[in-house]
Amino acid sequence: MKLKTLIPLGVITLVLTGLFLNHHEASQPLVKLPKKIKYVRYAQNVKISDFGVVGDGKTDDTAAIQKLVDESVGVLRFPTGQYRFTKPVVIDLAKVGPTSISGDGTATILMEGEGPAFRFIGTHNGTASPKTIQPAVWDKERTPMVDGIEIVGKHPKAIGVEAIKTMQLTITRLVVRKALHGIRLHERNRNVSIDDCHLYENEGVGIYLDQLNLHQINISDSHISYNKQGGIVVRESEIRNIQIGNCDIEGNMGEETEPTANILFDISKGSLREGAIFGCTIQHTNNAPDSANVRFIGNGPEDPRKVGNFAIADNSMSDVAVNIHLKHARGVTITGNTLWQAYEHNLLVEDSSHIVLGSNLLDRNPDYRAKTKDANVFKDCTDCTLNALNILATRNVPAGLILENCARMNITNCSIRQCQNGGILLRNVKQSRISDCLITEGEKNFAIRVTGGQQIQITDNLVSGDIDVGPGTEVSNTMTVY
Repeated sequence: MKLKTLIPLGVITLVLTGLFLNHHEASQPLVKLPKKIKYVRYAQNVKISDFGVVGDGKTDDTAAIQKLVDESVGVLRFPTGQYRFTKPVVIDLAKVGPTSISGDGTATILMEGEGPAFRFIGTHNGTASPKTIQPAVWDKERTPMVDGIEIVGKHPKAIGVEAIKTMQLTITRLVVRKALHGIRLHERNRNVSIDDCHLYENEGVGIYLDQLNLHQINISDSHISYNKQGGIVVRESEIRNIQIGNCDIEGNMGEETEPTANILFDISKGSLREGAIFGCTIQHTNNAPDSANVRFIGNGPEDPRKVGNFAIADNSMSDVAVNIHLKHARGVTITGNTLWQAYEHNLLVEDSSHIVLGSNLLDRNPDYRAKTKDANVFKDCTDCTLNALNILATRNVPAGLILENCARMNITNCSIRQCQNGGILLRNVKQSRISDCLITEGEKNFAIRVTGGQQIQITDNLVSGDIDVGPGTEVSNTMTVY
């Protein structure tokens, strides 16, 4: 027999010997396996119906879903159906590992118990910096997800989704309606993303951030509407880096609820800084008590620095008592917005400083025939810049633009037309100026009126009507301040 024939036979013999040995070893394991493996990973195409989940709208599916979660399935995909929950399904991420909840938009969770349909609980106590994130958070807790399902509240205290101490929570294509709150973030979370959601017709808040320490949250491309206690609400929290963009936010105030807003940052306790509201339509409901589209409330006159470092840009707002309301705020830029149909104020700024107001339209569109005032008022403010405002046709207020008890206010390049009782009114204002403004066609005879105050500069304006300066007021075209 030739050598080249012997070589293949040898190879075959070795392979057969290996197979025999492997079979022998497999039949007699050298190490005794544990009876229970902590993490069981099923294929992504696992059917929840195989685990006793019915989805007929009658059977209580809570226990079956909780069992699936506790067995670390990881992927819970809901097919078409209605799934009754009588208490929260708790996803304890440290125990069960990374978990996602998803559907194709045809599954409805009927939440018949108090609390959230899904409660995510993590252990992250660090910041958003990678240095502060424990390895276990990446291994077992990162990026919990909810996508493509509907949650309907069937209990007065039902909530859609709640998250505590999570890292990189991602919620997309979620519908929550007829619950108390849509989404609630509590205690501590980092790097939250909420996109393409519908939070509609809830008794409480659409997105509720309460008693929360949170840095980095993006809320985008969502409809948040007809939630009776506010659209996006922050209370008693420490918030940084909040972005709200390209959303439709409307009608989030009940006629019999406490005053709130479509977007409410109530920081009478805590702080909120570094963020933006941009590219949104924000409107309705004018008949709710003290309704507002955007409202910032800081800690108080003793420390007006806890809410601010914020931009409000390129939004369209209407049909409320106050379009934008800032109280005890610092460092807010408001630009590129269209504000109209404000029953009391287009803009109300109180006890605030370093506010930049530029290139906004504060309008009275003739197509909207409501009896609105559309006032624009600054009270007890300092160090603000008002530039390139277009103010039209205020009614039943002393002037188109009103400043009271303010200092170091710079008003330039504004167009103020057809305001019923006057153009610009300054009461007890000091070290401020009005220049290069167009103020015409008022129904009464003053363009600019100054009462009280000192060190006021008025120069290079085009006006129809009087420039009325009260006795004892210092006004000059050129002024040196020492």
